[in-house]
Amino acid sequence: MSREKKKHNRRGLFILLCIAAFLVSFIGSAIFKVSYTSPAQAAYTVDWSDEIGTVYTDLSYGDGEANKFDLYVPAECTEESYSLVVYIHAGGFTTGDKADDEGILQWLCSKGYVAAGINYTLRDEDHPDASVYSQSMEIKSSISAVVEAAAELGYNLDAMAIGGGSAGGTLAMLYAYRDADESPIPVTLLFEAVGPSSFYAEDWTSYGLDQDAEAAAYLFSVMAGTEITADMLGTEEYEEAIRPISGYMWVTENSVPTVCAYGAYDKVCPFESAKWLVNALEENGVAHTYIEFPHSGHALQNDNKLYLQYMQTIEEYLAAYLPVE
Repeated sequence: MSREKKKHNRRGLFILLCIAAFLVSFIGSAIFKVSYTSPAQAAYTVDWSDEIGTVYTDLSYGDGEANKFDLYVPAECTEESYSLVVYIHAGGFTTGDKADDEGILQWLCSKGYVAAGINYTLRDEDHPDASVYSQSMEIKSSISAVVEAAAELGYNLDAMAIGGGSAGGTLAMLYAYRDADESPIPVTLLFEAVGPSSFYAEDWTSYGLDQDAEAAAYLFSVMAGTEITADMLGTEEYEEAIRPISGYMWVTENSVPTVCAYGAYDKVCPFESAKWLVNALEENGVAHTYIEFPHSGHALQNDNKLYLQYMQTIEEYLAAYLPVE
């Protein structure tokens, strides 16, 4: 075997290892949920019953098998209008389900909100063309169907917040920052944890992407749903290619108030990538609270007091920017 062929094979193996590390790590991230349970968080769980609300499962918003959502509505439909809170599930864009988040959706409904958990087409063997971009467009298309379904049940919606964790955090910020102007109802708030908002090889060191441009180009091509070459990295052309999936790039002075949380030891959503979102919020003067977990990784598992602070801050922002009448 020639030296050049050996070099090519080694590079191909390195790329595959990088991609495998990404997929394994992000599939493992499905354990992340905002419904993380600890004794201090009893206030953010409810004993669900008909006295609190009703859930309608697997409502359709498109033709795809995964184009389904669950809708949680308060038991008493007595108000002229209601607010919607959407929560997008985690799972590394490759796994996870809306049912994983029934805890936080039930809690939101108990607060008087109409709540929705939305599925999207996962990238897997059956859907090799699914990407972060295609998933974000599915979420974008789903909101009108959610609003219409609520109206059919007698719950007229006039404003909304959107949140998520990990992959769901990325999809939530894309809707809140990129697509809010086209939303059927005004978006007033975003809350998310450990969602990647930027895709620069130098930040994704935990996957070795800073060491191999070919690996970085391949992985980010998969995520963006468009061809990216190694030569494009660091150019304006690359910026345009990743813009559709980079939440921080869509932040402006008019962006919605934001609560976000990241773990300093996160290797799944590399911690260095979080700075792009935080800097964008600060530079544009967007009302926000950023909570850094100094001892935690992707699951925010080692800073229970800060996790409680994160949930309390979400509750405070909901009261301020999406109050229940």
